[in-house]
Amino acid sequence: MRILKNISLKPFNTFGIDVTAAFFTEITSLELLQEALHYANEKNMRTLILGGGSNVLFTQDFDGLVIKNSIPAIKILEETEEHVYVNAGGGVLWHEFVLFCLRNDYAGVENLALIPGCVGASPMQNIGAYGVEIKEVFHDLNALNRFDFSQQKFNNSECKFGYRESIFKNQYKDEFVITDVTYRLNKKPQFKIEYGAIRQQLETDGVKDLSIQAIANAVITIRSSKLPDPKVMGNAGSFFKNPSIPLTEFEHLKEKFPQIAGYPNSDGSVKIAAGWLIEQCGFKGLRRGNAGVHDKQALVLVNHGNATSGDILQLCSDITSVVFEKFGVPITPEVNII
Repeated sequence: MRILKNISLKPFNTFGIDVTAAFFTEITSLELLQEALHYANEKNMRTLILGGGSNVLFTQDFDGLVIKNSIPAIKILEETEEHVYVNAGGGVLWHEFVLFCLRNDYAGVENLALIPGCVGASPMQNIGAYGVEIKEVFHDLNALNRFDFSQQKFNNSECKFGYRESIFKNQYKDEFVITDVTYRLNKKPQFKIEYGAIRQQLETDGVKDLSIQAIANAVITIRSSKLPDPKVMGNAGSFFKNPSIPLTEFEHLKEKFPQIAGYPNSDGSVKIAAGWLIEQCGFKGLRRGNAGVHDKQALVLVNHGNATSGDILQLCSDITSVVFEKFGVPITPEVNII
């Protein structure tokens, strides 16, 4: 294990915020992870587990040990007539995993193409896009307890998945490190093209024979047209969650704002698009110094150059206040503020 001192985390977060880690190490195996956690425990250091850095906003230097999870490898564990169980290391880039599935004609994650981040964050966030959430293909995961160093397996129900939520963001927040994840992919695809602009993009692409590759291509095109490349413009993707409100409240809003769109949840509530709410409040494309709102997707806050976390947080605060004042709907950040 190699421990580095006073390392800038700017290359390790997609917002491009320049903060410093007092200590830093990159791990590529369970054994190295255990060694790093033991080291921090002996030195009485705080630890921070970092994956792709695509869903965090750093607000200050970190005075402990940052552990970059780069555990690799994708492998087939089991096949049945209908499914294939694929295991991926927590440090595997999510889009690389999606590409692996596409190459092998394993269906279920094609709608989740081009989502930034690593495999280890996928169950933690219950990542989702275009009508699909990770819980639909998740089988189980292995995790290491950060305090007693025990290993534990979690199945689908034990993860307590919700909208951008899991047990790892609530009851077990900062308690486990996800080392690898197993997904149950489908050999016979069940196409989902009703959400967003997928159907329209497929028509534009001239697709006549529907396939998971065609859907992934459509999703990649849509995402690329709306979301800025973090290598060019710092961002963490969607900064806010789409809020869910009671049906009666949605119907009241619909009377006042006929163009508002809602998507029914299984519990009877209605999910509405935070991006639409933000855009209606005039924030889309707004720039304040080096912080701003992307001009093609109001859900995305951006760093135009040298924005500080304070600049981003102030913009976030102003957006949530104005949206609530206009619509009476609270919106909350999706990113982890550290």
